[in-house]
Amino acid sequence: MPASEFELINKYFQDLTDKDPSVKCGIGDDAAIIQIPQDKEVVLSMDTLLGGTHFPVDTRPVDIGYKALAVNLSDMAAMGAVPKWVLLSISLPENNEAWLKEFASGFLDLARQHSVSLIGGDMSRGALSITINIQGLVSVDSALKRDGAQKDDLIYVTGTLGDAGAGLDIIQGKLSIGNECAEFFLKSLNRPDVSVEAGLRLRGLANSTIDISDGLIADLGHILDASHVGAEIEVRKIPLSEAMQQCVDETTAWNYALTSGDDYKLCFTASAEQHEQVISTFKKINIPVSCIGKIKQEAGLQLKTPEGTCFEPSGKSYQHF
Repeated sequence: MPASEFELINKYFQDLTDKDPSVKCGIGDDAAIIQIPQDKEVVLSMDTLLGGTHFPVDTRPVDIGYKALAVNLSDMAAMGAVPKWVLLSISLPENNEAWLKEFASGFLDLARQHSVSLIGGDMSRGALSITINIQGLVSVDSALKRDGAQKDDLIYVTGTLGDAGAGLDIIQGKLSIGNECAEFFLKSLNRPDVSVEAGLRLRGLANSTIDISDGLIADLGHILDASHVGAEIEVRKIPLSEAMQQCVDETTAWNYALTSGDDYKLCFTASAEQHEQVISTFKKINIPVSCIGKIKQEAGLQLKTPEGTCFEPSGKSYQHF
């Protein structure tokens, strides 16, 4: 007889529920109870990943579990929050214990790295989907937000951009390259390198922050809209991985970096006076950071080539609808 929902939960997820003293009541009751320190605010976010939409259904379950949590941790990083607790809801077409065991392995691996506690959730039969509600803590009035970009701020991104988009194109048969580069791109897609530490270091330093989930143009656009400003980006300054530089031409690389989603790096703005501190801060935590442009008062986003012309991307950023 297949294991029941509660047997599966206890078997594969119970390990993350009993070690956090702030969890007064976790898995096993009708709802969770957590204790919030008086000097903190709670930051909440939720993401749903659908099989066939956000990941191919034949993706390894261990990678799905890892990525499902990673995309939520990225939201915490963008807010400068310390991730603390998660609720997990899984819908599976059938009772597949082997699949769930692998999923839990990837999920728990990343959760342990960030000391995140699983405090509840749900499991049901249906189309493959994973929904995670994550909660984190920040000191009162210290969260990073999108709406603080100011004229003459410098624009930065962490890591390299476009690699996950190249990975998706490989899966979809749109890009054919050597095995070594392909492996790198696929890992970037399936196991995004999320840095919560980067977000924590930006508190009090950045004027605005967002994570890059739908593509640089789209997500920087959210900062511009919320802050009522514009921007100019120098496309040559956008950081590209060695694999990207080796495997595709420059124009294709720029298109990936500007429009493809699933990078889960941070884009932020800070005053020009803070530039040296930004560079030294990220050097200390060994996270690459690049200055790629500047905030303008006039609305709109301009993409400048080294020749001074405007670059027109051939692709569009990810659209949810």
